Amino acid sequence: MYWDSDLREVKGIGDKTIRLFHRLDLYTIRDLLYYLPKGYESFEKPQPVDTWERGRMAVLQVRLPFQNLELRKAGRYTLLHFFVQDPSARVEITYFNMPFLKNTLKCGNEYIFRGKLEEKRGRLVMEQPKCYRPEEYEKLLDTLQPVYGLTKGLSSAFIQKAIKDILQRLPLEEEIFPAHLLERYQLCSAREAFSILHFPPSSELLPKARRRLVFEEFLAFCLEMKIRKEEEVNLPFSPPLLPVADTTRLLEQLPYRLTPAQQRAWQQIEEDLQRNAAMNRMVQGDVGSGKTILAILALLLCAANGRQGAFMAPTEVLARQHYEAIKEMSERYKLCISPLLLVGSLTAGQKRMAYEEIAEGKVNVIVGTHALIQDKVNFHNLALVITDEQHRFGVRQRICLQEKGKNTHILVMSATPIPRTLAIILFGDLHLSVLDEMPVGRLPIKNCVVDPSYRPKAYQFMEKEIQKGHQVYCICPMVEEGEMEQLENVVTYHEKLTAYFGAKARVTFLHGRMKPAVKNQIMEDFGAHKIDILVSTTVIEVGINVPNATVMLVENAERFGLAQLHQLRGRVGRGKEQSYCIFINGNQNQSTSKRLELLNRSNDGFYLASEDMKLRGPGDIFGIRQSGELPFVVGDVYADAGVLTETAALAEEILQSHEPQRMFPKLEQFRASQGARVDFRSI
Repeated sequence: MYWDSDLREVKGIGDKTIRLFHRLDLYTIRDLLYYLPKGYESFEKPQPVDTWERGRMAVLQVRLPFQNLELRKAGRYTLLHFFVQDPSARVEITYFNMPFLKNTLKCGNEYIFRGKLEEKRGRLVMEQPKCYRPEEYEKLLDTLQPVYGLTKGLSSAFIQKAIKDILQRLPLEEEIFPAHLLERYQLCSAREAFSILHFPPSSELLPKARRRLVFEEFLAFCLEMKIRKEEEVNLPFSPPLLPVADTTRLLEQLPYRLTPAQQRAWQQIEEDLQRNAAMNRMVQGDVGSGKTILAILALLLCAANGRQGAFMAPTEVLARQHYEAIKEMSERYKLCISPLLLVGSLTAGQKRMAYEEIAEGKVNVIVGTHALIQDKVNFHNLALVITDEQHRFGVRQRICLQEKGKNTHILVMSATPIPRTLAIILFGDLHLSVLDEMPVGRLPIKNCVVDPSYRPKAYQFMEKEIQKGHQVYCICPMVEEGEMEQLENVVTYHEKLTAYFGAKARVTFLHGRMKPAVKNQIMEDFGAHKIDILVSTTVIEVGINVPNATVMLVENAERFGLAQLHQLRGRVGRGKEQSYCIFINGNQNQSTSKRLELLNRSNDGFYLASEDMKLRGPGDIFGIRQSGELPFVVGDVYADAGVLTETAALAEEILQSHEPQRMFPKLEQFRASQGARVDFRSI
């Protein structure tokens, strides 16, 4: 068994179960070892009802009453409903669509119920708690159990069993880091790190194990980044683009003036485009800060010089949105732009025609998705490549598009607010333009951070907004039930809202495991107001512009980083109507509440990112992920800012050394194994 061996070599994984792992994008031994738990569940001793904090996990040991358990229908759903009591209080327990429990649970027997204890309408309730026989629970008592992201048919226990087999058989004894680096940076071995993270003996050891994997991930990133920078600095571009009157005329005709920040950024872009060296610039600005108009101005400058520009978006819906905006602006202001849309859903005939028009130079602005980097696409004279939501693209994809021309200008756009100290490390090869002002006239979003008891009021508020003709997003951290029991999941939440609203609202759900065509259709339907409430994971973080959406409700807001919550908040507030964000905090501890309260105080993403970095630390093991923002699987640039700084300095030291191989004997082996894992979405 080797790092890159197929997962079928693991005991218990055959042709049937391998398909389940493939659904999670797990193919090799390395993939599975690095598939770290989303979190850990601690199994505490059962306590009386009145000792447990509301809104948190509780463990109750009670005897079922000597009466028939109530099973009833509620629309399309089956509810199992009963009460349990201990000397301190009475609790109402409800299960959705689990009718088999009526025969499994025996009246008069003792059981342990573990779930979130909440207060609703003056009553204590538990919905969908896990149920154990006392002897079953005894085996789990005082242990930490890892919880993995799952798919139907795959359990955390099965994943643990597979990893145990790997750790027993994979030769991990040979440490890739030299002893002096392990000692200098106080790192444990790789074997110890994997063993602790997948089979935690105690919560105290988790930060140490995680630090090891964060360190190697960041070091691999920094090494590859610095090597690539050396290769790409000052690539020649000729002939330089000339200044044109077209951009000035467009600015004069716009119904608004650019903000001072936009004016500064445009001046920097314009100067770059007129140099005889290829531009490498990133425009970093909050959602709604006006990045798109800068992209259009840059494309117009290229078109007026008789050159082509490509604008790549991460989703087909977003690409279509950009294409329509450019086409409408071109027609309204009589610009010399002839745009073309190239996306995967076009027919074979439409694609052939598009390829011909691009190759012959009949179009000068090509908007699309990954379809732009296919071998069949040959540009006539490509001068500029713009990538929107740049953290969604791999460096290889960006390079593929860049190489469609000759040392083309690069403009990347990001709505991820990153403190400047970290941006210098992460985007050191790019010149930064920061949009730190919002256009005049935008209504600030009204925010509130509440506990789960506020949920009924939130639903009533959503109903009022829907009656006004507006739309709502509801975000859950999990896709389906069973991933982490105490967290809301998209599938069950969709069922709850459907039952609650009935005919009053059209409710649909969306998550990343759906096929791209299905996701695109749902987002288009939401944009066309065929859906009133969209229940989703953070897949909508980069979505469509729906000015009619006025409410964003985020469940388990404590599970997300501030930067990501701010990105989600940017999905609303895009129209003329007042918009609202409701963050439901399922964890009432003081540090979490303090962090989320920042969202109440500010709509400024850069301020939030900076404060987030101050508040958080490596103690936040896996609880707060910045998923989708930056290319790291384990590391978090905010919580692990110190490690990122350390590894950036070490990478510089290694590469500047006269004898890198002496300082790091297995450097090439490390780059080959770890570098392959680094997803350079943020370059």
